Amino acid sequence: MWSNYRRLTSPSFRTKVFLASFICIGIPVILSLSLYTYLTRDAVEEQALLNAKKELNLVEENVSRLLEDLLNVSNFVQIDSELNTILKRKSKDKTSNFTNLTYDEYMEDSLVRRTIENITLLGEKSYVTILLENGKYYTNYAISDYNPQQIFQEEWFEQLRQLSGYQSLWIGVESTNFKPDIHKHPYQISVARTLRDTNQRIYGYVVVTLLETKIREILQNQNETEHIYLIDNEKKILSTKNSDEINHPLPFSSKLVNQNDAEIIKWHNRDYLISMKTLSFNGWSLVSIIPYKNATSNITSVFSDVFLLLFISFLLFFIILAYLMNRITRPLTHLNKVVKQVQEGDLSVRADVTSNDEIGKFSMSLNEMINRVNRMIVEVKHTQLRKRQAELAMLQAQINPHFLFNVLNSIRMKILKFGDKDSAKMIQSLSTLLRWTIDTKKDVIPFEEEINLIEDYVNLMNMRQKNKIQLITNVTEATHHILVPRFILQPLIENSIIHGLIQSAGIITLEAKIEENKFIISVKDSGVGMNPSDLSFLRESLAQTKQQKRTNKGFSSIGISNVFERLQLYYQNNASIQIESIEGKGTETIIQVIMEGDSIVQSDVS
Repeated sequence: MWSNYRRLTSPSFRTKVFLASFICIGIPVILSLSLYTYLTRDAVEEQALLNAKKELNLVEENVSRLLEDLLNVSNFVQIDSELNTILKRKSKDKTSNFTNLTYDEYMEDSLVRRTIENITLLGEKSYVTILLENGKYYTNYAISDYNPQQIFQEEWFEQLRQLSGYQSLWIGVESTNFKPDIHKHPYQISVARTLRDTNQRIYGYVVVTLLETKIREILQNQNETEHIYLIDNEKKILSTKNSDEINHPLPFSSKLVNQNDAEIIKWHNRDYLISMKTLSFNGWSLVSIIPYKNATSNITSVFSDVFLLLFISFLLFFIILAYLMNRITRPLTHLNKVVKQVQEGDLSVRADVTSNDEIGKFSMSLNEMINRVNRMIVEVKHTQLRKRQAELAMLQAQINPHFLFNVLNSIRMKILKFGDKDSAKMIQSLSTLLRWTIDTKKDVIPFEEEINLIEDYVNLMNMRQKNKIQLITNVTEATHHILVPRFILQPLIENSIIHGLIQSAGIITLEAKIEENKFIISVKDSGVGMNPSDLSFLRESLAQTKQQKRTNKGFSSIGISNVFERLQLYYQNNASIQIESIEGKGTETIIQVIMEGDSIVQSDVS
């Protein structure tokens, strides 16, 4: 019970990796799939509406083509000048002259009938009737099929007479008048126009009729659940695949809100996708209705398949992940056992992971560490003995620095009593330099104190040699409080005295200033200088300088290369040394330190 609780509260590394993978990958995938399912609802609806509109547009093109063919026929009859000239002349004939025709009259009648036949050859078969006011008529069908003069008795004839100009009367669906087509084609659709002379008086009528089944063939759809209707302005059905619904009101007409658009409606407690498209030339409309579930079945199926594929891929990924986690973490489990044995004090155990990856390298490092621990245990015993001996030697050789400084101060006071101020000053300078040399607590000091040390050092050197050296300092006050490594300038002054002035009289100029974000120090002597080859060699040597451990802490043994190393140690890459020299005129050493804000960039400086 307790072990199970500890497993839950302190899971293994393998469990943590698996959980981390699940959190970083699994949870986003699950959220993505959930969001994907939610968002696809709108996408499915939008795509279904778009598909419905596209399909209805295609149907509208075909239906419009049929109905426009009727318009084209009536336009030709109404506009063709030759045909109209004949018809106007024929409209003035008396009824008795219809049978007793001259040869010219017969040829004119033949021309009219032939023209009617020709203009109906290109499109779907239609019935054309030209009826003149005097009762004379021309048709492309047999008189036995239908008597054209019956048009005068049609209910819509008075509406036709009220038209003006090129207006058309679209006659809705009605029973077929042509006897051979009554059984197979029970309904017809017609368009009618008036024929007028130059005085706008009606002299005849043209009626073009199309069998409704031609439109019904277009409206029939392979999807049995979808219904497409052709309706008039009063929402009465003109054509649909179910002929029993023709001439009846559209059952869901009250649900139609947006024309030339698609929407989802609620009808008989079911959702339906409905789309509507109005014909531009007569105001009739095409309406498509299909159950929403059927309209989206194909799209939903695609989304469901994608969702299932993603879910299966996700499960497969976790199976592979679990297997790989087991393989990857198995060496870690072994290393954990080795570490526990070492923790218990068994230093004879070794890890046997031999892979070339990080775990294999860690195994090698662990084995090396165990070997080193074994060696260190042996060495510690000898080290403890040597340490005791060293501590005893240090106690015996240690001299109290305060005693040394007090003695030097007493000597200086006695010398002053005898009036030897130069010797007293020399001892004072020596005491100051020794104090800073022995004191190891301060690695950095204010630049002002560094200048004081340099002045003491020059005073001592002037005491040692016959020829005096003049030290000129030109330092701005802003540089006084900047921290610098202790004795950073002494090697440069020493080089100027020994190698530049060759221990003869001369001038050494020390300048310091802050320019923009740089702390600039210049040490210049009036010595012999260097030739170009020596200067180039010195620069190359300085560029190749590497840090080395110092064994002598005396200030007189620190070379210019050591100065550069200390600058790099304290300021890293923010410090640089530049050496300029002219043979016979002297040498100048310039130190530049890049500052950040109001202080120099330092690393591990206290």
